[in-house]
Amino acid sequence: MALKSPQESTMSFGDHLEELRRRLILSLVVPLPLMAVLFAFASSVRNYLCEPLFQAMAANGLAAQMIVLSPIETMMADLKIALIGALVIAAPWILWQAWRFVSPGLHQNEQRFVRLLLPGSGILALTGLALLYFVLLPLMLTVLVSFSVESARLAPRTGDAAPSTHTLRILDEDPSTASPGEMWINAPRHEVRVALPVEGDAKRVEIARIPLDHPGTLTPSFRLSEYLDFILLFALCLALAFQLPVVLLLLSWTGIVTPAVLRKGRRYAIFGIVVLAAAVAPGDLFSLLLVSLPLYLLYEFSILLIIIAPVSRVSRGTVLGSFGEKFRRRGAAAQDPSSRREGNVGDE
Repeated sequence: MALKSPQESTMSFGDHLEELRRRLILSLVVPLPLMAVLFAFASSVRNYLCEPLFQAMAANGLAAQMIVLSPIETMMADLKIALIGALVIAAPWILWQAWRFVSPGLHQNEQRFVRLLLPGSGILALTGLALLYFVLLPLMLTVLVSFSVESARLAPRTGDAAPSTHTLRILDEDPSTASPGEMWINAPRHEVRVALPVEGDAKRVEIARIPLDHPGTLTPSFRLSEYLDFILLFALCLALAFQLPVVLLLLSWTGIVTPAVLRKGRRYAIFGIVVLAAAVAPGDLFSLLLVSLPLYLLYEFSILLIIIAPVSRVSRGTVLGSFGEKFRRRGAAAQDPSSRREGNVGDE
């Protein structure tokens, strides 16, 4: 019996082009307005992205400030953040439009493969980005910034001596109440801070900050656009590197690799992971180790994933069903020990 086409009637080449044009237009419906909305909040997102660097600078006794060398540099950085943020947030919608264009030409068993890979790829990418922001960046930037400064530190003193016109107090945090004109040194941030009166409200003050040059022969200054380019490129490379389980799973479905081959080739895999981490990481040994470790864990996870989701189970749509059946049998056996013994006798 001949297999039926996934569609009841075939589409002409012109119909395919018209459908492609319609899906492309629909895929832009969400990102473009979303980009305009994100641009209004781009400054907050920019500060959020710069926070790991500010923390690393404060940990090394530097003033938490960055420089811009062009009047339009900050605006262009915000536009870049808004564009990339809109594409990332709207990625599910864009992928859905691509799926609606491709899925009519696929058989039911072929669609199951795509339905498994797309969500898994998105989860892996988000996991890599979260690991980058909350773990890798703070550690790597602290180490990298430390190479640009010497070991001198300001020692905080929180004495109760009254401010003098000749000396400044060195504090580990700003005072809870400050009088207009009062000055002190914030030791963790390495800044001179001045309480200035707010115009129209004599009871309020605002804190002005004057960064201090770090003692030593080097004065680190970090440019906003270069830092954001570094972060965005690093995030893209790490999100792609975290697709390792997807790549190995595809290779296993085509019969190129098997769990046994992956287990035997661990030594070669470690070498390849180190090479891949060297291409992704900034270049120092510490960053190389930080990136290599999660990639190796993903390699081990790939072996488990290939065992769980072989091509036969995915084509039948029984990957999750097999888990449910195993848990159901184990639960029934735990509740009825006699049936478990009978089952063991039958197996023998």
